[in-house]
Amino acid sequence: MKLLISLFLVLIQFGFAQSKDPNEIINNVISNFNKVNDYKVDVNIKVDVEFIKVPETKAKIYFKQPDKVHLEAEGFAMLPKNGMEFSPSSLIKKDYTAIYEQDVELNGFKTSVVKVIPLGDQGEVILSTYWIDQKKQVIRKVESTTKTNGTFTIDFNYDDKIKYPLPVKIVFAFNMDKMNIPATISGETNSEKPDKKNKNAGSTTKGKVIVNYSNYLVNKGVPDSIFEEKNKKSN
Repeated sequence: MKLLISLFLVLIQFGFAQSKDPNEIINNVISNFNKVNDYKVDVNIKVDVEFIKVPETKAKIYFKQPDKVHLEAEGFAMLPKNGMEFSPSSLIKKDYTAIYEQDVELNGFKTSVVKVIPLGDQGEVILSTYWIDQKKQVIRKVESTTKTNGTFTIDFNYDDKIKYPLPVKIVFAFNMDKMNIPATISGETNSEKPDKKNKNAGSTTKGKVIVNYSNYLVNKGVPDSIFEEKNKKSN
């Protein structure tokens, strides 16, 4: 109930002060991304989490509109779902209420801050804030609050040399004590138990997953068989 009241107050606070259409801002980002029909890209995944040692992993990601995604990796790959699905249409799904908050500068870029509240009981995320670069029509940052996994952020970095709205780097940051990540991950990882004597009471352990993207092949055609093979393995 407290959560619903808080969300209602957010709507009241910003609902009467909107000078820009948040839905238009979001739709422009989605339309821009829809220039990408498919792609294949090499990724390097680095996990920076205290007490968990995970070697850097190299992988390939295949994408095809509207929402087909396939990951190929040697060994274990600790990759957040949003590291694979960073299309605006996947981040902003189903019905929602969008609220324009303000324009701010973020890392040297002029962005419009838009809050997105999913309607109904649609999933884990209950509130997301987007920093949207209206000039480039891309998302620069996302901060999402979830029902059970606390709050996480995703920072997007782009390269002007790439003519498509595809990131070259994503940093996924979260609080370890809120995320449902096992203390020990089997395979090629080593976990260490925290030294409780040295850990301050009430402190929060931060975690990051850094994903670098290179060698994009965009709109060259990705066969459906790649995604069908994924489905066979999951059955």
